[in-house]
Amino acid sequence: MAAVVVVFDFDKTIIDCDSDNWVIDGLGGTQLFDELLKAMPWNSAMDRVMEELHSQGRTIEEITENLKRAPLPANAVAAIKSAYALGCELRIVSDANRFFIETILKHHDLMAYFSEIHTNPGYVDEKGRLRIFPHHDFKASSHGCCLCPPNMCKVNSVPAWPYKRSRKLDSV
Repeated sequence: MAAVVVVFDFDKTIIDCDSDNWVIDGLGGTQLFDELLKAMPWNSAMDRVMEELHSQGRTIEEITENLKRAPLPANAVAAIKSAYALGCELRIVSDANRFFIETILKHHDLMAYFSEIHTNPGYVDEKGRLRIFPHHDFKASSHGCCLCPPNMCKVNSVPAWPYKRSRKLDSV
């Protein structure tokens, strides 16, 4: 392990937007998403909107092309490359989802800079539909952290971090 580990969030940190909202707005699912959020958690609403978009004939290629247009500031790219060049280990801990993060990083040739990505599962199923799930099954049990949203505890997402064992975190 490198002497210095740099941990990035993804939405509004590496990219200059919320990736979920970027895709939903770009593919015309905003109204449905807003309605679903009144009755279900964020990840469940995301998965349901992806189901509806798929049923309307929207393809994974359209989602991918939309993600490739997400704003990625030059200073974020410079920070990633500089930290890596200095020998830092880079990780992402994000409440986004794996499919969105990896699609954007691969498009910008940044995937290889990161040793770990801890996020919500997102993958394309056998029908070609994007599925999005919470990192923690919050319906079965709580992750027990009052600092994070119920679907993903950023503190518990990386249990092997040396500093986590050595001191109490006040915030994430």
